[in-house]
Amino acid sequence: MMQRPRRRCEGTAMGAIVLDLRPGFGIGPFSLGMPICEAFAQIEQQPNIYDVVHVKYYDEEPLKLDIVISFPDHGFHLRFDPWSQRLRLVEIFDIKRLQMRYATSLIGGPSTLATFVAVYALFGPTFPGIYDQDRGVYNLFYPGLSFAFPIPSQYTDCVHDREAELPLEFPDGTTPVTCRVSIYDSSTDKKVGVGSLMDKASAPPLPIGSVYMEEVHVKLAEELHFTVGGQNIPFGASPQDVWTELGRPCGIHQKQVDQMVIHSGSDPRPRTTLCGDYFYNYFTRGLDILFDGQTHKVKKFVLHTNYPGHADFNSYIKCNFVIFASEFGGSFQEVNNCKHKITPSTKWEHVKEILGDCGRAAIQTQGSTSNPFGSTFVYGYQNIALEVMKNGYIATVTLFQS
Repeated sequence: MMQRPRRRCEGTAMGAIVLDLRPGFGIGPFSLGMPICEAFAQIEQQPNIYDVVHVKYYDEEPLKLDIVISFPDHGFHLRFDPWSQRLRLVEIFDIKRLQMRYATSLIGGPSTLATFVAVYALFGPTFPGIYDQDRGVYNLFYPGLSFAFPIPSQYTDCVHDREAELPLEFPDGTTPVTCRVSIYDSSTDKKVGVGSLMDKASAPPLPIGSVYMEEVHVKLAEELHFTVGGQNIPFGASPQDVWTELGRPCGIHQKQVDQMVIHSGSDPRPRTTLCGDYFYNYFTRGLDILFDGQTHKVKKFVLHTNYPGHADFNSYIKCNFVIFASEFGGSFQEVNNCKHKITPSTKWEHVKEILGDCGRAAIQTQGSTSNPFGSTFVYGYQNIALEVMKNGYIATVTLFQS
């Protein structure tokens, strides 16, 4: 879990912020389907509002559970699908800490209780909800929006059926008060609420032609193939070729001297901090392309998985690559028939089954100050090197021509 330092100002006391509620689309600046990097960008733009931020994930198996960005002072969190890293669900878990604006009306916060009466008055009639007997919670659904109301044990007879109407008032004259609000994609008929109902939420479909998370097929020692746009970037391509195919890079920077070159024994000359080689950074594609400083030809590709727990997390969008062992190479049409492939979801043990054991790994570390997540391990093969995290998942893949 990561927490930002506190930078509270007078105007951001707990529960004081007001966010626009957009059923089926999101809340405030956070939209369903947005990549996690865009959510972090919104947070960075308003540090005085989102000054305490927790990032939660399952370190040992990062693909099993959501990546969660939580705002404890404001009572809500964002759930991102662990594979696509897109926002699938917004949950308000403490209604008293967050005031929401719908149309011209407010609900929630310390001064406006989100009672069943208030919800019904603001959002209008809807179909009967679902009572979760195990949790004692009644879920009320609108398109892209649900409210959970805890039911006191003495009044469970009022909603004893699984699908039942919730009374506006209990026999003692009190009205149910919501304990959780869920905002989810409304393009399907799924009902999303607490407990197992939460798992039904999924990110909305990507627009047609979107290159987000497009598959990038790798032919070792030859080229990259981008499956949505149809581009091919071979080794030896010029900067002009790359610019024409992929567009303007997000950044360009000169390469630091390769710290692994000492192990090659091929060049004993003293080195300066910088060399003539330079990178094109395509952060939105999860890709770096290294050019030779003398020939100005592509000599390396670096593919990033953007897993939480790695020093580069949130610097790149995840690259959805598919890599084949050289002996299983062939036409791109044969891709789906090939069982021996490496993707961002492939763990190190399976990589070794495909490529064989390569011996001891080189340890890569940046020190605890610049990288609190610890060291990683670099394994080298012919035409490919893989940086592996301690949990066995791949952090980066470097492609080159041996």
